[in-house]
Parts: sequence; C-alpha cells; structure tokens
Amino acid sequence: MTIREPILFCWSGGKDSAMALHALLEQQQFHVTALLTTVTEGYERISMHGVRRELLELQAASIGLPLDEVRIPPQCANSVYEARMGQALRSFYDQGVRKIAFGDIFLEDLRAYREKNLARIGMSALFPIWKRDTHELIRFFQARRFRAIAVCIDPKVLDRSFAGRELDDSFFRDLPGNADPCGENGEFHTFVCDGPVFRRPVSVRTGEIVHRDGFVFCDLLPDEQGVKNER
Repeated sequence: MTIREPILFCWSGGKDSAMALHALLEQQQFHVTALLTTVTEGYERISMHGVRRELLELQAASIGLPLDEVRIPPQCANSVYEARMGQALRSFYDQGVRKIAFGDIFLEDLRAYREKNLARIGMSALFPIWKRDTHELIRFFQARRFRAIAVCIDPKVLDRSFAGRELDDSFFRDLPGNADPCGENGEFHTFVCDGPVFRRPVSVRTGEIVHRDGFVFCDLLPDEQGVKNER
C-alpha cells in the first residue's frame, strides 16, 4: 500500500483555493489532513474575504475535511499574523506535516513571503495551480461546474455592482480589460459554493452590500431552506 504524504491546505474559501484543492486531491501522493483559514476576531469572518464563519464551517463540512482556524485581530499587524500562523503551523509540524498548499497563481512576492516563513519552521510550500494561465483556469472552473459568488471587490477596478454576482458567463464578459479573470491582483474575492471538491452545494443567499476599508463587500447568508433540504 502506498503511503501518502500528509499536507495541510491553506483555505481562503474562494475559487482559486477550490481549484488548487481539486488539483491536489487528484495527485495520489498526498493526503490532505485539514483546511487552515484565518478568521478575524470580533467580526467572526474569513479575513479579507469577509465571509461569515458559519459559511466557512459549512464549506469544510461539505468538503469533508477538518477545519483549523487561525484567529487574528482586526487590522492585524504583520508580526501578530506571523506569530499566530507560526503557532498553528508548528502544531501541524508536530503531527508530521511538512508541506502546506496554497491557491496562489502568479504573485511572486507573496510566494517568496510564504516560502520564507515556512522555512523558519522547517516546512515547504506547494502551489498546485502556480503559473497557470488565468483564462485557462476560468475555462477549467466552468467546465468542472464550480460555482462562486463575488463577495469582495476593489471599487478602484470594478464597479460595485460586481459585488454579489455569481461568476457566470456574464460576469466574465463584463469584466473590464484591465482586470485579471481570476482576480489575482485583488480585483475581487469569492466564496465558492459548489464544485467537484464538495459533497453537496453550500446554499447561500446575498445580503447587505457595504463599503468598508476601501473595498465593497457583499454579505452572504446561509440559505436555511437549502440547508434544511440537504439534511
């Protein structure tokens, strides 16, 4: 019997994470042990994406993987983030995990930052969709029937009307030419609610749209009727 290497997945809740996890699960040499996500204290939401913790938990349950949360304060200083993330990663290191996977695509400085911090702990990083053409990734996203909703957009690049839209054909048609189709430069962030990594869809409905800290957020709420139907 082949012994698969344990690996931790750094999960944002968005489409790039979902596609990277899908790519990783297809590689038979790895066993994904858990999802690791940063959650902002007080707000109880996924950091940066602004998605409710309850929906994060529904994602993890549908994927069928344990969820480990790194809790950070609002406007978290980098030193605090690194200390809390380091503490969480050392816990997994003690369990025999040596590799962490990320959904990054082409931000070289972010990759270097991750690799430097992991090296301090004796761990290394994997990037399953690194350097993939983002137009190709969107075709893959649609072909595999992933579904996602834009939960955070940068109004300097996109009109606020993009917040709360599903990533369907019209979404990508309406993107301005200077926007990356995967939002890799921070143009938009997403919540993925269905696709091949899920055992069942995560039913959500859109709520209030707010402007905060220079970004436009669409609050997503669990669709109680959908959750009830799936029980």
